[in-house]
Amino acid sequence: MNKATRLRRGVEVLTNAIAVNTDIADLSGLSHIRSDYRHRILIGSKKTGGHGVGKINELGAELAREDGDKVIESINETPRLTETDAFLIIAGAAGGTGSGAVAVLTQLIKERYRDKPVYNLIALPFRYEEMTEERCIYNVGTCLKSAYLVADAVILVDNQRYIRRNISIRGNLAKINHQMVRPFYNLLCAGEETDPKYIGARVLDAGDIIETLEGWTAIGYGESRIPRVRLPVEDKLHFRDKVTKTQRGVQAIDDAVAQLSIKVNPRDARKALYLLTAPPEEMNMDLINDLSASLKNVATEAIIRSGDYPRAKRAVEVTVVLSDLINARKVMEYFARTIDYISITKRRRGVLDYEHKGISEAFRDIPSLL
Repeated sequence: MNKATRLRRGVEVLTNAIAVNTDIADLSGLSHIRSDYRHRILIGSKKTGGHGVGKINELGAELAREDGDKVIESINETPRLTETDAFLIIAGAAGGTGSGAVAVLTQLIKERYRDKPVYNLIALPFRYEEMTEERCIYNVGTCLKSAYLVADAVILVDNQRYIRRNISIRGNLAKINHQMVRPFYNLLCAGEETDPKYIGARVLDAGDIIETLEGWTAIGYGESRIPRVRLPVEDKLHFRDKVTKTQRGVQAIDDAVAQLSIKVNPRDARKALYLLTAPPEEMNMDLINDLSASLKNVATEAIIRSGDYPRAKRAVEVTVVLSDLINARKVMEYFARTIDYISITKRRRGVLDYEHKGISEAFRDIPSLL
């Protein structure tokens, strides 16, 4: 994404990108991370031999604690570190290294860089993983609890929402990764623009994002294509053309809410933002009013921030973030299933005095990886 923003828009949105793993093969398979040891960091090699942790996320957390200084050292050597507004740590919740290390590394980075927020983006497993791998659910539950305790916000992405039938595994994963990243493209570019013609009337920059992101968070992107047919000047002044522009914007924001990274009830959000990206001639105050009203209609309890970004050419694009979600149903389901897994595991081991607790106590009962 950073290469794309640099080539297409002349702006940089990342100061550094680092991959951390316990598996040499996984690190070797990366395409867009520099191959030197400062950017591809192998942790725990003495204990794992570079072959991963076998889905045991407690071991992943332990190795992150032991070798976390490698990550901090690499961050310290970032040339433009002072320009960094925030950290984003991305991990899968079902595996061993990512689900175990994400909260530990978040804690280490927060302790070292106290003036910068640290966010997590956590990818939830596919349905087949949940159905066939018992350990997967436990990893997700402990990962989510631990991340929530330390991260300034946890952006949830449900792999299952993006899956496509009858497409190869490689093709599916590439498409899913693209869809995970796409909502960040305009959002990160808007605050980095220096060319006056691309700076919006209301700039949505890092400060607005930081004020919005908190707790469980979902992000979505929607667009409505603009026809290539050019209207005569007199037709552009016609009331129907104005209505059409508004409809394109509303369609885009509805699409963004429908394509959120995880299925949530927007009414559970306490904070929200949207960014309108479109050609300058497509944007007007009526459109902004309609977009604000549309989002407020579904996120009734949220404080809403907004911005415009006159950049797109042939589409009206809207990015939506819903944050501080008070009732992320999917997360609560994982917590409940994790408690069930712990209960079953203890019974198998002959521990009979374990009582199944209600969901209100689930958070307390799930072990922390910190």
